[in-house]
Amino acid sequence: MLWALWFAADGIPSLKVLVIFVLGTILTRSAGCAINDYADRNFDAHVARTSNRPLATGEIKPFEALLIAAVLMLLAFALVLQTNTLTIRLSVVALVLAAAYPFAKRYTHLPQIVLGMAFSWAIPMAYAAQSGQLERITWLVFIASVLWAVAYDTVYAMADRDDDLKIGIKSTAILFGDADIFMVGVIQVLVLLTLVLTGRLLELGVFYYCGLAVAACMVVYQLIIIRKRQPGPCIRAFLNNHYLGMTVFIAIVLDYLFSHPGLSLIATQIEQGASLPACDIQALNNCYSPV
Repeated sequence: MLWALWFAADGIPSLKVLVIFVLGTILTRSAGCAINDYADRNFDAHVARTSNRPLATGEIKPFEALLIAAVLMLLAFALVLQTNTLTIRLSVVALVLAAAYPFAKRYTHLPQIVLGMAFSWAIPMAYAAQSGQLERITWLVFIASVLWAVAYDTVYAMADRDDDLKIGIKSTAILFGDADIFMVGVIQVLVLLTLVLTGRLLELGVFYYCGLAVAACMVVYQLIIIRKRQPGPCIRAFLNNHYLGMTVFIAIVLDYLFSHPGLSLIATQIEQGASLPACDIQALNNCYSPV
Protein backbone atom coordinates (compact mmCIF):
# COMPACT_ATOMS: atom_id res chain seq x y z
CA MET A 1 0.00 0.00 0.00
CA LEU A 2 2.80 2.44 0.87
CA TRP A 3 4.48 1.61 -2.43
CA ALA A 4 1.30 2.64 -4.24
CA LEU A 5 0.88 5.89 -2.30
CA TRP A 6 4.38 7.03 -3.23
CA PHE A 7 3.93 6.00 -6.86
CA ALA A 8 0.53 7.68 -7.13
CA ALA A 9 1.82 10.91 -5.60
CA ASP A 10 5.15 11.01 -7.45
CA GLY A 11 6.93 10.81 -4.12
CA ILE A 12 4.90 13.43 -2.25
CA PRO A 13 1.82 11.69 -0.77
CA SER A 14 -0.90 13.67 0.95
CA LEU A 15 -0.35 13.56 4.70
CA LYS A 16 -4.08 13.10 5.22
CA VAL A 17 -4.26 10.13 2.83
CA LEU A 18 -1.13 8.60 4.37
CA VAL A 19 -2.60 8.70 7.88
CA ILE A 20 -5.96 7.36 6.69
CA PHE A 21 -4.40 4.40 4.91
CA VAL A 22 -1.92 3.49 7.63
CA LEU A 23 -4.67 3.46 10.25
CA GLY A 24 -7.11 1.82 7.84
CA THR A 25 -4.67 -0.97 7.05
CA ILE A 26 -4.14 -1.70 10.74
CA LEU A 27 -7.89 -1.82 11.35
CA THR A 28 -8.79 -3.95 8.33
CA ARG A 29 -5.93 -6.41 8.83
CA SER A 30 -7.00 -6.80 12.47
CA ALA A 31 -10.62 -7.33 11.40
CA GLY A 32 -9.45 -9.86 8.83
CA CYS A 33 -7.58 -11.80 11.52
CA ALA A 34 -10.74 -11.90 13.64
CA ILE A 35 -12.83 -13.14 10.70
CA ASN A 36 -10.18 -15.71 9.80
CA ASP A 37 -10.01 -17.06 13.35
CA TYR A 38 -13.81 -17.24 13.46
CA ALA A 39 -13.93 -19.19 10.19
CA ASP A 40 -11.13 -21.53 11.31
CA ARG A 41 -12.31 -21.99 14.90
CA ASN A 42 -13.15 -25.67 14.33
CA PHE A 43 -9.86 -26.36 12.53
CA ASP A 44 -7.27 -24.41 14.54
CA ALA A 45 -7.40 -26.79 17.50
CA HIS A 46 -6.14 -29.56 15.21
CA VAL A 47 -3.16 -27.58 13.87
CA ALA A 48 -0.08 -27.41 16.09
CA ARG A 49 0.78 -23.80 15.21
CA THR A 50 -2.75 -22.44 15.79
CA SER A 51 -4.00 -24.62 18.65
CA ASN A 52 -3.46 -21.82 21.19
CA ARG A 53 -5.55 -19.18 19.40
CA PRO A 54 -8.24 -17.68 21.68
CA LEU A 55 -11.19 -19.05 19.70
CA ALA A 56 -9.62 -22.50 19.46
CA THR A 57 -9.11 -22.64 23.22
CA GLY A 58 -12.50 -21.14 24.04
CA GLU A 59 -11.08 -18.02 25.68
CA ILE A 60 -13.43 -15.88 23.61
CA LYS A 61 -16.79 -16.69 22.06
CA PRO A 62 -17.45 -16.80 18.29
CA PHE A 63 -19.94 -13.91 18.47
CA GLU A 64 -17.30 -11.82 20.28
CA ALA A 65 -14.89 -12.33 17.38
CA LEU A 66 -17.56 -11.26 14.91
CA LEU A 67 -18.40 -8.23 17.04
CA ILE A 68 -14.75 -7.20 17.15
CA ALA A 69 -14.45 -7.64 13.38
CA ALA A 70 -17.58 -5.55 12.78
CA VAL A 71 -16.41 -2.71 15.03
CA LEU A 72 -12.98 -2.64 13.38
CA MET A 73 -14.52 -2.61 9.90
CA LEU A 74 -16.87 0.23 10.85
CA LEU A 75 -13.93 2.27 12.13
CA ALA A 76 -12.04 1.58 8.91
CA PHE A 77 -15.07 2.61 6.85
CA ALA A 78 -15.32 5.84 8.85
CA LEU A 79 -11.78 6.60 7.70
CA VAL A 80 -12.63 5.80 4.08
CA LEU A 81 -15.53 8.26 4.26
CA GLN A 82 -12.91 11.01 4.65
CA THR A 83 -11.69 10.32 1.09
CA ASN A 84 -13.54 10.55 -2.23
CA THR A 85 -16.41 8.73 -3.94
CA LEU A 86 -14.22 6.41 -6.02
CA THR A 87 -12.29 5.25 -2.97
CA ILE A 88 -15.52 4.64 -1.05
CA ARG A 89 -16.88 2.51 -3.90
CA LEU A 90 -13.66 0.51 -4.07
CA SER A 91 -13.87 -0.13 -0.32
CA VAL A 92 -16.96 -2.30 -0.90
CA VAL A 93 -14.83 -4.70 -2.97
CA ALA A 94 -12.21 -4.67 -0.20
CA LEU A 95 -14.84 -5.77 2.33
CA VAL A 96 -16.02 -8.63 0.11
CA LEU A 97 -12.46 -9.87 -0.45
CA ALA A 98 -11.59 -9.66 3.26
CA ALA A 99 -14.67 -11.70 4.17
CA ALA A 100 -14.17 -14.24 1.35
CA TYR A 101 -10.58 -15.30 2.06
CA PRO A 102 -11.13 -17.31 5.26
CA PHE A 103 -13.72 -19.47 3.50
CA ALA A 104 -11.86 -19.81 0.17
CA LYS A 105 -9.50 -22.45 1.59
CA ARG A 106 -12.45 -24.81 1.93
CA TYR A 107 -13.36 -24.72 -1.76
CA THR A 108 -10.22 -24.00 -3.78
CA HIS A 109 -6.51 -24.75 -3.73
CA LEU A 110 -5.90 -21.10 -4.56
CA PRO A 111 -6.90 -19.23 -1.38
CA GLN A 112 -3.55 -17.44 -1.52
CA ILE A 113 -4.75 -15.58 -4.62
CA VAL A 114 -7.85 -14.43 -2.74
CA LEU A 115 -5.64 -13.35 0.16
CA GLY A 116 -3.33 -11.51 -2.24
CA MET A 117 -6.27 -9.68 -3.80
CA ALA A 118 -7.65 -8.78 -0.36
CA PHE A 119 -4.30 -7.39 0.83
CA SER A 120 -3.53 -5.70 -2.47
CA TRP A 121 -6.90 -4.01 -2.98
CA ALA A 122 -5.49 -1.18 -0.88
CA ILE A 123 -3.41 -0.30 -3.96
CA PRO A 124 -6.24 0.84 -6.27
CA MET A 125 -7.85 2.46 -3.21
CA ALA A 126 -4.63 4.36 -2.49
CA TYR A 127 -4.40 5.53 -6.11
CA ALA A 128 -8.05 6.61 -6.04
CA ALA A 129 -7.63 8.50 -2.77
CA GLN A 130 -4.38 10.17 -3.80
CA SER A 131 -5.01 11.01 -7.45
CA GLY A 132 -8.75 10.50 -7.90
CA GLN A 133 -8.27 7.99 -10.72
CA LEU A 134 -6.94 4.54 -11.56
CA GLU A 135 -4.06 4.36 -14.02
CA ARG A 136 -2.44 1.53 -15.95
CA ILE A 137 0.44 1.50 -13.49
CA THR A 138 -2.08 0.95 -10.67
CA TRP A 139 -2.87 -2.52 -11.92
CA LEU A 140 0.76 -3.37 -12.55
CA VAL A 141 1.60 -2.63 -8.91
CA PHE A 142 -1.55 -4.55 -7.90
CA ILE A 143 -0.39 -7.61 -9.87
CA ALA A 144 3.07 -7.44 -8.27
CA SER A 145 1.51 -7.29 -4.81
CA VAL A 146 -0.88 -10.19 -5.48
CA LEU A 147 1.96 -12.37 -6.78
CA TRP A 148 4.11 -11.47 -3.80
CA ALA A 149 1.31 -12.45 -1.39
CA VAL A 150 0.83 -15.76 -3.21
CA ALA A 151 4.56 -16.48 -2.85
CA TYR A 152 4.95 -15.66 0.83
CA ASP A 153 1.65 -17.20 1.89
CA THR A 154 2.52 -20.40 0.03
CA VAL A 155 5.66 -20.57 2.16
CA TYR A 156 3.49 -19.96 5.23
CA ALA A 157 1.13 -22.75 4.16
CA MET A 158 4.08 -25.11 3.72
CA ALA A 159 4.55 -24.98 7.49
CA ASP A 160 0.99 -26.28 8.03
CA ARG A 161 0.73 -28.62 5.06
CA ASP A 162 0.70 -31.92 6.98
CA ASP A 163 -2.03 -30.71 9.34
CA ASP A 164 -4.01 -29.12 6.50
CA LEU A 165 -4.04 -32.40 4.58
CA LYS A 166 -5.48 -34.19 7.61
CA ILE A 167 -8.32 -31.72 8.18
CA GLY A 168 -9.14 -30.99 4.53
CA ILE A 169 -7.88 -27.40 4.22
CA LYS A 170 -6.68 -26.46 0.72
CA SER A 171 -3.71 -24.28 -0.24
CA THR A 172 -1.23 -23.59 -3.02
CA ALA A 173 1.38 -25.44 -0.93
CA ILE A 174 -0.73 -28.58 -1.31
CA LEU A 175 -1.51 -27.84 -4.95
CA PHE A 176 2.16 -27.38 -5.89
CA GLY A 177 3.25 -30.52 -4.02
CA ASP A 178 6.92 -31.37 -4.57
CA ALA A 179 7.24 -28.40 -6.94
CA ASP A 180 6.41 -25.95 -4.14
CA ILE A 181 9.86 -24.39 -3.76
CA PHE A 182 10.30 -24.12 -7.51
CA MET A 183 6.91 -22.44 -7.89
CA VAL A 184 7.61 -20.00 -5.05
CA GLY A 185 10.86 -19.09 -6.80
CA VAL A 186 9.11 -18.58 -10.13
CA ILE A 187 6.44 -16.38 -8.57
CA GLN A 188 9.00 -14.29 -6.70
CA VAL A 189 10.92 -13.78 -9.95
CA LEU A 190 7.69 -12.59 -11.57
CA VAL A 191 7.22 -10.16 -8.67
CA LEU A 192 10.68 -8.70 -9.20
CA LEU A 193 10.21 -8.48 -12.98
CA THR A 194 6.88 -6.70 -12.49
CA LEU A 195 8.54 -4.23 -10.14
CA VAL A 196 11.33 -3.68 -12.66
CA LEU A 197 8.73 -2.91 -15.34
CA THR A 198 7.01 -0.55 -12.90
CA GLY A 199 10.31 1.23 -12.35
CA ARG A 200 10.90 1.59 -16.07
CA LEU A 201 7.44 3.02 -16.69
CA LEU A 202 7.84 5.50 -13.82
CA GLU A 203 11.43 6.29 -14.83
CA LEU A 204 12.80 5.47 -11.40
CA GLY A 205 16.52 5.52 -10.74
CA VAL A 206 19.45 3.76 -9.13
CA PHE A 207 18.15 3.74 -5.56
CA TYR A 208 15.03 1.87 -6.62
CA TYR A 209 16.91 -0.78 -8.56
CA CYS A 210 19.45 -1.21 -5.75
CA GLY A 211 16.50 -1.88 -3.48
CA LEU A 212 15.18 -4.50 -5.89
CA ALA A 213 18.64 -6.11 -5.98
CA VAL A 214 18.61 -6.39 -2.18
CA ALA A 215 15.08 -7.80 -2.37
CA ALA A 216 16.29 -10.41 -4.86
CA CYS A 217 19.00 -11.46 -2.40
CA MET A 218 16.31 -11.85 0.25
CA VAL A 219 14.33 -14.10 -2.09
CA VAL A 220 17.39 -16.30 -2.58
CA TYR A 221 17.86 -16.46 1.20
CA GLN A 222 14.23 -17.51 1.67
CA LEU A 223 14.48 -20.25 -0.94
CA ILE A 224 17.63 -21.59 0.70
CA ILE A 225 16.22 -21.83 4.21
CA ILE A 226 12.98 -23.54 3.11
CA ARG A 227 14.76 -26.17 1.03
CA LYS A 228 14.07 -28.89 3.64
CA ARG A 229 10.44 -27.77 4.03
CA GLN A 230 10.63 -27.69 7.83
CA PRO A 231 7.95 -25.61 9.58
CA GLY A 232 10.34 -23.38 11.55
CA PRO A 233 12.42 -22.21 8.57
CA CYS A 234 9.25 -21.78 6.49
CA ILE A 235 7.85 -19.39 9.11
CA ARG A 236 11.18 -17.50 9.21
CA ALA A 237 11.14 -17.17 5.43
CA PHE A 238 7.57 -15.92 5.57
CA LEU A 239 8.47 -13.30 8.18
CA ASN A 240 11.50 -12.24 6.15
CA ASN A 241 9.07 -10.76 3.64
CA HIS A 242 8.40 -7.95 6.13
CA TYR A 243 11.98 -6.85 5.56
CA LEU A 244 11.68 -7.39 1.82
CA GLY A 245 8.65 -5.12 1.58
CA MET A 246 10.28 -2.48 3.77
CA THR A 247 13.45 -2.62 1.67
CA VAL A 248 11.50 -1.90 -1.51
CA PHE A 249 9.59 0.90 0.21
CA ILE A 250 12.77 2.56 1.49
CA ALA A 251 14.24 2.28 -1.99
CA ILE A 252 11.17 3.99 -3.46
CA VAL A 253 11.34 6.84 -0.93
CA LEU A 254 15.08 7.36 -1.45
CA ASP A 255 14.70 7.26 -5.20
CA TYR A 256 12.04 9.95 -5.22
CA LEU A 257 14.08 12.06 -2.81
CA PHE A 258 17.42 11.85 -4.58
CA SER A 259 16.93 10.52 -8.11
CA HIS A 260 13.54 11.79 -9.24
CA PRO A 261 14.15 14.88 -11.39
CA GLY A 262 11.22 16.94 -10.11
CA LEU A 263 11.81 16.40 -6.42
CA SER A 264 15.56 16.82 -6.77
CA LEU A 265 15.03 20.20 -8.45
CA ILE A 266 12.64 21.33 -5.72
CA ALA A 267 15.04 20.21 -2.99
CA THR A 268 17.96 21.99 -4.68
CA GLN A 269 16.00 25.23 -5.09
CA ILE A 270 14.93 25.17 -1.45
CA GLU A 271 18.50 24.51 -0.35
CA GLN A 272 19.78 27.45 -2.42
CA GLY A 273 17.00 29.74 -1.21
CA ALA A 274 15.66 30.26 -4.72
CA SER A 275 12.02 31.04 -5.38
CA LEU A 276 9.96 28.11 -6.58
CA PRO A 277 7.74 28.08 -9.66
CA ALA A 278 4.03 28.04 -8.90
CA CYS A 279 3.68 24.43 -10.04
CA ASP A 280 6.41 23.29 -7.62
CA ILE A 281 4.80 25.20 -4.76
CA GLN A 282 1.53 23.48 -5.56
CA ALA A 283 3.29 20.09 -5.53
CA LEU A 284 4.53 20.78 -2.03
CA ASN A 285 1.19 22.08 -0.88
CA ASN A 286 -0.43 18.86 -2.03
CA CYS A 287 1.32 17.11 0.86
CA TYR A 288 -1.16 18.74 3.20
CA SER A 289 -4.12 19.33 0.95
CA PRO A 290 -7.46 17.60 1.57
CA VAL A 291 -8.46 14.77 -0.73
